[in-house]
Amino acid sequence: MEKIQKNMVLKDFPCLNLERTLFCGQAFRWIRKDDGSFHAVVKDKIIDVKQNGSEIVFENTSDEETKKLIESYFDLKRDYKKICNVLSADKSFKTAFDEYEGIRILKQDSWEALCSFIISQNNNIPRISGIIDRFCKAFGEKLNGEDYTFPTYESLKGITAEELAPLRAGFRAKYIADAVEKLNSGEVSLSEIEKMPIEEARTELCKIKGVGAKVAECTLLYGFGRMEAFPVDVWVKRIMAEMYPEGLPEIFKGNEGIAQQYLFHWRRNLKE
Repeated sequence: MEKIQKNMVLKDFPCLNLERTLFCGQAFRWIRKDDGSFHAVVKDKIIDVKQNGSEIVFENTSDEETKKLIESYFDLKRDYKKICNVLSADKSFKTAFDEYEGIRILKQDSWEALCSFIISQNNNIPRISGIIDRFCKAFGEKLNGEDYTFPTYESLKGITAEELAPLRAGFRAKYIADAVEKLNSGEVSLSEIEKMPIEEARTELCKIKGVGAKVAECTLLYGFGRMEAFPVDVWVKRIMAEMYPEGLPEIFKGNEGIAQQYLFHWRRNLKE
């Protein structure tokens, strides 16, 4: 009888540093456990993963569905080494990459990404994580212990900003309610956005109240895997002014989102 592999193990996998990837500001449900491993719910799966040097171990992943989810979520088929070698022709990117190699763009659920970045507006990461945690516990499905799924927009149909008050999300509650309403009515369709040229996709997302340029770009990059999306915040504005006053280099084209994530993380952590 063939032995079932309980854990999924990546050895010497290029360009994947878990800590840098999970805590660089693109996802908000990951926690670091006392043993150094990382824990989160991804869609309806509980994921526990640990990195020991060049070895990454995903625990309890004997079923194919979980393996496929991990492969998709961590974008394991994309050749980051090749992409980053090309981008490293740019001096500033090379500086960022050499210091923070291993950051990957996570391919998150599009609704979760949209909702999370609506919540992220004028907010800090601990508070964003707290609101999302309360959101999942109040409206998600319980899986095990303290683990809950991210509530689907279908399950939230008809919800009001007042009913979202326990989340303590402030003005963002009415934006979440509007997103739920527009997605359930079909006025905005995530499945259609996935197929649209990026300019059309940006316009479509901005039909939702509270979704401006930055939230739309973050949703496209982190929720749809649109690597040409380029979220701009205060740090990226500084990067553009200091390093690219005449615009991004041509070699970034098609991978602007990857370049942005490295440059953002590097500039944010740069000692003044």
